[in-house]
Amino acid sequence: MLPDYIRKAVPNPRANRAPWYVNTAPTYAGIFLWVAFYQQLAQGSIPHAGPGLILLALLIAGLLSFGLYYYAPAMLGMKTGFPLYVVGSSTFGTLGGYAMPGLFMGVLQVGWFAVSTSLATKFILQGIGLNPAPGTAAFVVVAVIWGYTMAWIGAKGIHYVARVALYLNVISFLMVLTVFVNTMGGIPSYTVPDPNPSQAMLFLIQAVIGFFATAGAAGADFGMNSRDERDVRLGGFVGITLAILYAGGLPILSVMGARAHNAHLQSLEFGSVIAALGGFLPTAMFFLFAIASIPSACFCAFIAGNSFATMIPGVKRIASTMAGVTVAILLAVTGVADNLISFFGFIGASFGPICGAIAADYLLSGKRWAGPRRGINWAGYAAWAIGFVVGMLPVQPAVVYSFLTGLVVYAVAAKLGFEPRPVSLDTERAVAR
Repeated sequence: MLPDYIRKAVPNPRANRAPWYVNTAPTYAGIFLWVAFYQQLAQGSIPHAGPGLILLALLIAGLLSFGLYYYAPAMLGMKTGFPLYVVGSSTFGTLGGYAMPGLFMGVLQVGWFAVSTSLATKFILQGIGLNPAPGTAAFVVVAVIWGYTMAWIGAKGIHYVARVALYLNVISFLMVLTVFVNTMGGIPSYTVPDPNPSQAMLFLIQAVIGFFATAGAAGADFGMNSRDERDVRLGGFVGITLAILYAGGLPILSVMGARAHNAHLQSLEFGSVIAALGGFLPTAMFFLFAIASIPSACFCAFIAGNSFATMIPGVKRIASTMAGVTVAILLAVTGVADNLISFFGFIGASFGPICGAIAADYLLSGKRWAGPRRGINWAGYAAWAIGFVVGMLPVQPAVVYSFLTGLVVYAVAAKLGFEPRPVSLDTERAVAR
């Protein structure tokens, strides 16, 4: 008999779906407008390349994110009306789907919640003029209050957050633009200190796709709210590719312009540029960026709780959510969540082969969902294991190599007979009744 997480799943009916500009595009754009995305992108790019190549690298990263990571899961979601943890039961099996991508998605959301808590806490402390270093008493107090509050809202009031998320995204959109307008005058006079165009390009492709990896796999959840393939394509292109150009390009160029005016700028983080603006603007912006981080924190807690509750129904949702959040807060206050670029690389290595295996399964099944496969699909697990190892190699863009490895290994393993036959979802449900 099929597990409950599949047997009880109900496809999203066509009547409940909406155009791409209502759901997919603005929601994905909001992910990239989160300051965690662009906070450290300038560090590995502007020392080695100028504006033109940086924008080209972001465009390539956006197209790869759209074509490799998002498209196949989104098409499966659109065609079936099912979310990721259901369509993933084909690639990883009905039992294998518990861990991959089911619980694994929840575990990684704990990491994202740690990042959100760390950034929001730093912005709040900078806004009130206190030391934002992790481990200080003030940091611990603010992180604990922020973390548990956002977790409670994510568990109990996510529908309220969804209503205001779009408006908070507008705040981030305007703040990025404001910083850019205040620094753009220095861009023409910026001199690249250590020219190495290929290094800058590979760094940006690695960082951008790594940041996007889990959201790409979650394309199934976006696709199930799309009416047709046109919604999938336009929603993804606008919300992913164009959003990456805006939310990645303007902050990087802002750091470049600020550095040209001030060679002694403390760091190449976007937050340092805000602090250097002077006047009341930095204080206001730090608080606004913290407020704009509320949706990302709540959604991370919600997705983690949903994953744990679906895959481990014997544990109460609020209990599993708070347990995960406690771990996230510890990661934040100890400073582990500070190294965003390394975290992006780990995410990419983890979900690159998952997306590659899903894409291979989609193509081998004639661009449709094959249905849940009984037990464990060893083709999917082999693809993930080997792809993860490749994704952790010290080469860039390892996230692309991990995807391609997952795709190729799944296809070969499936041809060798390691892919179980699918079971009929309708038949299994009838037997259960």
